[in-house]
Amino acid sequence: MQMKSLTVLTCSALLMIPLVTTEVLAKKYELTRNNVQKPADVDSTTVSLYGVRLGDSEIDAVEMLINEKISGVRAEQEGVFILLWDQSNPTGTMAGVRIMDGRVNLIFINNRFTHKTRGIFRRVLTAQSAKEIRELLGPEDVGDENVMGARLHYQNQGFLVNYLGRDINVEFELP
Repeated sequence: MQMKSLTVLTCSALLMIPLVTTEVLAKKYELTRNNVQKPADVDSTTVSLYGVRLGDSEIDAVEMLINEKISGVRAEQEGVFILLWDQSNPTGTMAGVRIMDGRVNLIFINNRFTHKTRGIFRRVLTAQSAKEIRELLGPEDVGDENVMGARLHYQNQGFLVNYLGRDINVEFELP
């Protein structure tokens, strides 16, 4: 009897090992810190905004974005959104998260966030055309382009780029 329970314990411990290693191997991309330059390294499941990731609880998001007082950033919760403004130029929101059913299900940044972001998305937010965004990120999985702008949807990586001339925003969602 004792041998049987030891075998079950060993098997369950072995089943947990792959889960731990895949979590450890996943590269995290903090939008304000990491200088990720390769589009293939960007995956919405590993993207964070001031420490908040997709799937985090509303309590964690409020704690990290509102209660933690981010230098140079004003944060407010309005309805289902936690919105971030640049205190030196508060003309509009620069980033934020959306909370549905108690969990973060969307992270967004726009061209007002350019000076805070690092890596490839700094270049995306300053792009002069949809063609330039495609050169940076590669061809989109699903796209829609018209005279007003373009929606470049990178479904496999879990993000969408909305290009409207000088206004560019990026939305990260779980794929």
